[in-house]
Amino acid sequence: MFNKKRDLLDIEEGNEPVISIISNDFDDGDCYIDEKNLKEELAILPLRNTVIFPGTSMPISVAREKSMKLIKAVNRQKGKYVGLVCQKDAANEDPELKDLYPMGVIAQIIRVIELPDDQNVTVIFQGKQRFELTELTQEEPFLKGRYNIRESVPILKTDTEYKALLDSIRDLMIQMLRMYGEPPKEFIQRLRSDVVSSLLVNYCCANLPVPGADKQALLEIDDEKERAYRLLVILNRETQMMEMKLNIQMKTREELNQQQKEYFLQQQLKTIQEELGGNPQQADIDEFKQRAAKKKWGKDVAKAFEKEIAKLERLHPQSPDYSTQYTYIETLLDLPWGEYTKDNFNLKNAQRVLDQDHFGLEKVKERIIEHLAVLKLKGDLKSPIICLYGPPGVGKTSLGKSIAKALNRNYVRVSFGGLHDESEIRGHRRTYIGAMPGRIIQNILKAGSSNPVFVLDEIDKIGNDFKGDPASALLEVLDPEQNFAFHDNYLNVDYDLSKVMFIATANNQSTISQPLLDRMELIDVSGYIIEEKVEIAKRHLIPKQLENHGLAKDVINIPKKTIEKIVENYTRESGVRELDKKIAKLMRKVARKVASEEEYKNTIDPSDLHEYLGAIEYNRDQYQGNDYAGVVTGLAWTSVGGEILFIETSLSKGKGGKLTLTGNLGDVMKESAMLALEYLHSHYDTLGIDEKVFDNWNIHVHVPEGAIPKDGPSAGITMVTAMTSAFTQRKVRANLAMTGEITLRGKVLPVGGIREKILAAKRAGIKEIILCKENKKDIDEIKSLYLKGLTFHYVEDIKEVLDIALLKEKVKHPLDLTVKEEVKTN
Repeated sequence: MFNKKRDLLDIEEGNEPVISIISNDFDDGDCYIDEKNLKEELAILPLRNTVIFPGTSMPISVAREKSMKLIKAVNRQKGKYVGLVCQKDAANEDPELKDLYPMGVIAQIIRVIELPDDQNVTVIFQGKQRFELTELTQEEPFLKGRYNIRESVPILKTDTEYKALLDSIRDLMIQMLRMYGEPPKEFIQRLRSDVVSSLLVNYCCANLPVPGADKQALLEIDDEKERAYRLLVILNRETQMMEMKLNIQMKTREELNQQQKEYFLQQQLKTIQEELGGNPQQADIDEFKQRAAKKKWGKDVAKAFEKEIAKLERLHPQSPDYSTQYTYIETLLDLPWGEYTKDNFNLKNAQRVLDQDHFGLEKVKERIIEHLAVLKLKGDLKSPIICLYGPPGVGKTSLGKSIAKALNRNYVRVSFGGLHDESEIRGHRRTYIGAMPGRIIQNILKAGSSNPVFVLDEIDKIGNDFKGDPASALLEVLDPEQNFAFHDNYLNVDYDLSKVMFIATANNQSTISQPLLDRMELIDVSGYIIEEKVEIAKRHLIPKQLENHGLAKDVINIPKKTIEKIVENYTRESGVRELDKKIAKLMRKVARKVASEEEYKNTIDPSDLHEYLGAIEYNRDQYQGNDYAGVVTGLAWTSVGGEILFIETSLSKGKGGKLTLTGNLGDVMKESAMLALEYLHSHYDTLGIDEKVFDNWNIHVHVPEGAIPKDGPSAGITMVTAMTSAFTQRKVRANLAMTGEITLRGKVLPVGGIREKILAAKRAGIKEIILCKENKKDIDEIKSLYLKGLTFHYVEDIKEVLDIALLKEKVKHPLDLTVKEEVKTN
């Protein structure tokens, strides 16, 4: 920057000077003009973007023809004075008076340098005095004009403020010049001299890296102190701008250096990889493309794959997005697009497999065989959405594995218990860290085919919170009209689930949303009776536990009577899960004796169960007779199967006929008791009850086992029968149980859980059962084997119930329910 040759020769007439030439000291004598050599008219030299100040010397490159003639003419004169004026427009080749700034500087030609190979002439001028150009008197061969000398307002050298102002200007000027590069030491020394002179201000103005218009504005200020202030403002502005530019350049240079470093390292790595046998990144991409060529996916998926693989090729292996993109493409390729296992259409084989794995469950087996038959005839069928609902432990989940085995399909299972995030079904978008497909796509990956048997376990236990409703997200999965184009957020392409055979399981259908229920075919998997449990234990549970405990088949023999006692006295459930645990406990005891080489009985009799399983845990509910009035046996359904329920009613003297209900009853059951009492109030005359009894006797209805919550409308007719028996003191028919809902008019309505209730009644020794006439259809579906020894009475009105249930005979010690009227005396 401070190359002397460049400073003198490369400064063209149209450019700013980088640095002017200064004398050894800032001497005011540099501005002296010999007025004898000045004429009324002055040769005018127009300059492009260049402003010279008094007291400064500057090289100017002269190229225009008029300017060359001017230099030659003036150089022959005495004094060699020229008027230097800046053009308003640097592009103007032949400026007129209006194109020139009025304020200029009278300069003296110090030296003219002509180079042999250069057409231009470099002239060194020294600024002397400011002038104002008033008019042009000559245009050819060069410009001449009239002028007025412009004096400046001088500053006293004793002005301390001006001295401080000059010190600030020196510091900022040096700071700014150092930003461009290190200036010569002698130049810095001269600039830092303590001389208080206006020439220092002029010199700094001449060398400012600002447009010519700003310099011209400084030149036109008459007050030298004001000019110094204005110069300081410009210096501050330019210094700050320069610092900002340098900071930006440094940041850019650092980023560029980092990129160059990474590029250099990558090139080295590439060379090393080629020496070792190739680029692993490119090898992976080639492998992906080969796998994609064999896929049976549609055009949309193929287009999406090409787009994603191109994106992977552009990414750097060390980029955080690379691994995310790599995993996505790998997932896309691992999915079994259009890959199906061949179904086994042998119906006899399917029936044999289902019967071999599960005892009972005839409805479910029949439905699977029907589906297989239609599929065999039609060749293509949208898979049904089957929902198996019933109590725990009845084999709903394991049934899915048997169905997959019968159909020769792959089997996958997902548990929805406690699931409350919609993303678990639909997947996460790839913008999130740790994104992955939903459970549906994950299990399709695990299955390895697009037509597996897919068990959706515990679908009734799906929750929802602020993260969404997973049950609603399942609607698309389980709707045959939509699941051919299931959209997973992670895949972002549609996947066909129409060939998947979904089997949902649930314990309670009331907790499943209605839209979800509408898309599924409900099959009731009710509990097993004792005979079925004995067969399941004999065929499946005992052989499984023998194998699990390392025992041979002939080591132990458990007869059916022993199994039956285990079921009745050590379990209370609809399924066989608890029974399986008890058999496992028994096998552990046997295994210990075998391992210890102790003697033991090969056959376990019912009397031996105390030794193996401990004391009896449950006593089977038994019918307790009809010696008391107001005690009636009802039938109830629970999550572990059917139970018999005793409704006890007692009367106590008291005014107002208060009704008391105990036994941890729910709202519906309490309403049934109030309905029963209202019915008796309305029909007391036909039942042989004295009207005044209701005002003098309080009624207490109790259902034993008060710690167990009880609810439901099934005990309606039982409540009416118990209260009527209490008020009339008539006996209830022996070995009788009943279930049914009542209305205020006395109508008997149907109830559910009939199969479980019938089995409970049979276990308890009940001989006769009263049911609503509409429940006859439920009895017809039960095998006749399970109904053996039972008599059913189908009714429509509560009067029919009372006629069947109550005998004419009264209890041995009936209550005295006669109401005596008090005789009033005056």
